[in-house]
Amino acid sequence: MLELYQWELSQFSEKVRLILDYKGLEYRKIEVAPGIGQLELFRLTGQKQVPVLKDGNRYIVDSTEIAKYLDSEYPDRPLIPTEPKKRALTLLLEDWADESIGVKGRKALFAAISQDQNFRKSLLPVSTPDILKTFVEGVPGDFLSALGFGVGFSPEVINTAITSLKQDLDILTQLLVDSPYLTGDEPGLADLTVASLSMLLKFPDGAYLDLPVSLRGKGLPIFADNPDYEAFFSWRDRIYTQFRKPLPGITPPVGNAPTSIQID
Repeated sequence: MLELYQWELSQFSEKVRLILDYKGLEYRKIEVAPGIGQLELFRLTGQKQVPVLKDGNRYIVDSTEIAKYLDSEYPDRPLIPTEPKKRALTLLLEDWADESIGVKGRKALFAAISQDQNFRKSLLPVSTPDILKTFVEGVPGDFLSALGFGVGFSPEVINTAITSLKQDLDILTQLLVDSPYLTGDEPGLADLTVASLSMLLKFPDGAYLDLPVSLRGKGLPIFADNPDYEAFFSWRDRIYTQFRKPLPGITPPVGNAPTSIQID
């Protein structure tokens, strides 16, 4: 069976999960814990980032390379068209989404994590031990803000990312007018990439992620509650309904969870 080294809240791990479901491939998730888990991943692959797909004795690194590998080795339900213009457009949109929605979505979510202790705790996988949830919840917001400066996530950078994301969603909404998918009448890698990478702006409304039930369909209000983007998120949720397999047997934890995610 295929094995996916991943982090549950990683957009790029979700991209690969959606791709695997789209192709109807069975796989086992291996959660990579920050720190020691990444060291083990480095021992296996020579790098520390998720996602990594293991197929037999082969390790494939990077979500784009994983998509290309799966199309080569498991050609049913192809992700990338063979016709040159459609292939070029698909790969162009996929690369743009990786660098745009993927990067800027993390910056927007970081602001919410910094400001809301309860939200930080709620974002942990359901299976996380309570002692770790309590530790994460107790991390001071000032510390996270300082950490954000350290990794380049200053308030100015975050605000710029949010402004740019609004423009991105406007463009995507226009591309989907009178078209079921981004590159035409058939779904492909561009659609799966955009749909999965948008999860940090608004979580899918279904049992797809190992997160509390109360977070389903919730997101950053500036995006999730904005009627201008309702058509986009409706399209995104349709992609999930069509192709993403719900997780079996997730039981919501007892405790508080946010009904929305606030960013000042």
